[in-house]
Amino acid sequence: KKERGGISLRNLLNKKLKNEKGLTLIELLAVIVILAIIALIAIPAIGNIISNSKSKAILSDATTIIAGAKTAIADGACDETKGTDGKVTGAKCTATQLQDYVEGLTLDPGDQVVKSGSDYTITYKKLKKVNDKYAKLLNGSESTDRKDTATQADIAKAMGNKPEKPEKTANSQTN
Repeated sequence: KKERGGISLRNLLNKKLKNEKGLTLIELLAVIVILAIIALIAIPAIGNIISNSKSKAILSDATTIIAGAKTAIADGACDETKGTDGKVTGAKCTATQLQDYVEGLTLDPGDQVVKSGSDYTITYKKLKKVNDKYAKLLNGSESTDRKDTATQADIAKAMGNKPEKPEKTANSQTN
């Protein structure tokens, strides 16, 4: 053992530790206050994360349903819509017609996708459950009204994606 200045370091630490009996009440209260502040910050943040992820899941399901509708239309499983001149202008896919094309999702009887030209509009009951942030994005305004109908472009914008470019049809002209 090396001693410095007549007192060993170990003896000095032992004396110091023997005098410590535990935390004082003030120290304990300080720790509790710090934990309470952390909880006040963390709990609302976690709530927002959960709410946003539920809303994103609903929007993702809507995107999947629209993709399923595109396949169903290509397969001829949906009803064609015709203009006054008798030409096909789009299609309408009901929940029953779509169910085989959206594996893992259960559709309500009123759910549907309507294609008009190159635009797709979905009626999906669960869209009413999105939080205020996504309701504003779907509405394209500050309104937080919950609607069960949205366009593919509105859903893409709400999810932070660029909307798809319209499909080119045989009737469209190229410049």
